[in-house]
Amino acid sequence: MGAKGEAFAKQFEAKVEEAIALFEKLSDADWKKTTAAEKWTVAVAAHHIARSYEPITHIIKTIAAGQALPHFTPQMLDEMNAQHAKEFAGCTKPETIALHRKGAAAAAAAVRGLSDAELAKTGTVFAGMPAMSAEEMVKRALLDHVDEHFGSIRKTIGG
Repeated sequence: MGAKGEAFAKQFEAKVEEAIALFEKLSDADWKKTTAAEKWTVAVAAHHIARSYEPITHIIKTIAAGQALPHFTPQMLDEMNAQHAKEFAGCTKPETIALHRKGAAAAAAAVRGLSDAELAKTGTVFAGMPAMSAEEMVKRALLDHVDEHFGSIRKTIGG
């Protein structure tokens, strides 16, 4: 375990708790509003981020272990996100909050368990794009990704 991993995990946990507190206060009308950034409902945007924790954690752990990831492109990610938006258009607030808690706990535990040397390892995440370190994935795919979508949700609901 490294100091960086612990710091990132604490930062991530704080962001997730803030988001869950926001979700718990949302009215049914807020839950159904459409975000300007994603063009998804608040429900779908919230579910999207919760559902992303597991695959992002897998990518981080794979890079940190020095293993190669399968061929993956930004277009493939866009298609997966569009499909997710269709499949989970009717997701409920309780199920989404539960998914956040479960996925975030596993992600934080994984990040917390990484040494500074593991965080420094790099790998190809997207085919044809520069390699990223496990630390960059933590910053961009966990921390910044959370900020991006929660910021969009806050803006949508006027919070």
